[in-house]
Amino acid sequence: MKLLLTGSSGWLGRHLAPRLEAIGHKVIGLDIAPGDHTDIVGTVADRTLIDKTFRGHGIEAVIHAGALHKPDIVRYPNSAFVDVNVTGTLNLLEAAVQAGHDRFIFTSTTSLMISETVRAGREGGAEQAFWLDEEFGPLKPRNIYGVTKISAEHLCRLFHKLHGINVAVLRTGRFFPEDDDTLIMPSGPNLKANEFLNRRLTVEDAAEAHVVALNGIADLGFETFILSAPTPFGRTDCAQLIANAPAVIARYYPEAKALYDKKGWILPDHIDRIYDAGKAERLLGFRSKTDFASILAALAEEREPPFHHDPHYLSPKEAL
Repeated sequence: MKLLLTGSSGWLGRHLAPRLEAIGHKVIGLDIAPGDHTDIVGTVADRTLIDKTFRGHGIEAVIHAGALHKPDIVRYPNSAFVDVNVTGTLNLLEAAVQAGHDRFIFTSTTSLMISETVRAGREGGAEQAFWLDEEFGPLKPRNIYGVTKISAEHLCRLFHKLHGINVAVLRTGRFFPEDDDTLIMPSGPNLKANEFLNRRLTVEDAAEAHVVALNGIADLGFETFILSAPTPFGRTDCAQLIANAPAVIARYYPEAKALYDKKGWILPDHIDRIYDAGKAERLLGFRSKTDFASILAALAEEREPPFHHDPHYLSPKEAL
């Protein structure tokens, strides 16, 4: 299949493109920044470029992974988020429908589910962790990134309703390699390791989820999926996760504290949100390979943790 992959120079795109090619797809990469997997340098906001790309390459399906992200808020005006995240998605949906496509994969974000109330967590008075699945709501994004991504999701839903195109909206948890831009403690790999309990997955798993969705969405219509490492917790744990997360973690992973102590790491004293990725497993048969148990196994064997960490990572578009 000839696929248009937007965001092909980005962190996800550089892992997803070779995976798609390895299973026989022809990938046409489009990104604002040059890259090893980028054939067309330009923006999805340019409708003329999108139409030219579809005509010139015989595009048969779209994986729309390109976007401005949360860290870009300090770099770009609100209008740029609307242009790229909303108008760009509209351009691609219209072109896909005109070309007669039967499927469309849209990379969204769990960030749009995090209102100020959810973000405040225990400090805001929450008495239990928020259980975030696809039915969670009402959704009240807290910044322009979340607002434009949820707007793009609504466009995807509308185009399915009007034109029957099958759409998979993939709300990905965290998989970026750089340090968190707001949290100070713990930092680096320790924070990433902790997040595999409730809100992170590897970029390799994120890429594989897109591959699975490309095939799996064909007969499903419109569906939204949360992507994250499988959490060990259940809804009945939510109150204690706010009050005493280490005690809950110890029930599931008795070895965790000793392994963390040896590494000089700390476990979270509370967990305020849980991403439930169960729907992707039920409907698509997708389950992330790397989970918190994988982290502990690496620590026990004194191997490097099975995720990427690069505090100096810079988005390719920022290096232009």
